[in-house]
Amino acid sequence: MAHSHSHSHSSDSHANSKRLLAAFIVTATFMVLEVVGGLISGSLALLADAGHMLTDAAALLFAFLAVYFARRPPTARQTFGWLRLTTLAAFVNAIALVVITVVIVWEAFIRFFNPQPVGGKTMMVIAVAGLIANLLAFWILHSGSGEKNMNVRAAALHVLGDLLGSVGAIIAAIVILWTGWTPVDPILSVLVSALVLRSAWRLLKESVNELLEGAPSSLDVAALKRNLSRSIPEVRDVHHVHVWLVGEKPVMTLHVQVIPPHDHDALLGRIQHFLEHEYQVGHATIQMEYQPCSGLDCHLYQSTPQGHHHHH
Repeated sequence: MAHSHSHSHSSDSHANSKRLLAAFIVTATFMVLEVVGGLISGSLALLADAGHMLTDAAALLFAFLAVYFARRPPTARQTFGWLRLTTLAAFVNAIALVVITVVIVWEAFIRFFNPQPVGGKTMMVIAVAGLIANLLAFWILHSGSGEKNMNVRAAALHVLGDLLGSVGAIIAAIVILWTGWTPVDPILSVLVSALVLRSAWRLLKESVNELLEGAPSSLDVAALKRNLSRSIPEVRDVHHVHVWLVGEKPVMTLHVQVIPPHDHDALLGRIQHFLEHEYQVGHATIQMEYQPCSGLDCHLYQSTPQGHHHHH
């Protein structure tokens, strides 16, 4: 199979990895500061925000590792390289986040009925520092030119969500300093936890889908089959399509029934070009056949109504 992988992005990936590492160091440092500040001031909202910062730091670290591992060549044993490792790490991260969230919500529930003293000043200082750290991390991720990969964009969204957590902790600190009403701390910590849970759930769903060899959510297999038949006149039927993700890169195998071509390799090249440019599938294994498919497996997952549109 002729796989045309372009390696001209090495400078981009280097810039991406430097950007991610810098943002990770900033976020991780302030996360530790928030945990210490949360324990000293007795603020649950700060600890919840630190939990959110942990999601960011982990997301940034996985993004950095994904860029790093993507540069390592596959071996005879690891034929896809080490790309799946980041997915596994994301899965573990998501489960850890759910556990952290449950602990914080439970603690908030107890504190609501038994209010604890909260050091408003300490809380305020740390929350403002956390906000500055988030702004700095966001700026690092968005600064500079060059193509930003999906990991960097996802990490920037994480940090943006964390800004809300810091704002929540600042609001709680202001209320405590002005009114001395401490139940605002557990209330806001639950709201911040809801944010954490949302990002953790999305991460869990995506990583489980990838670990179970699920097709990328953005790719509609039925539409791909129709479009391939329409775009390349020699293609009569497309079947046995399998798509899965390896470290954010879609990999595909498919059988294509074609009219016997004059130039086999040129047709193969056109099919690969179509998949790469229309669906960003850079790694496809294509089996070309001249006879219609016969057998039970020919109409895999075509029981859905849209699966019956065959264009001959």
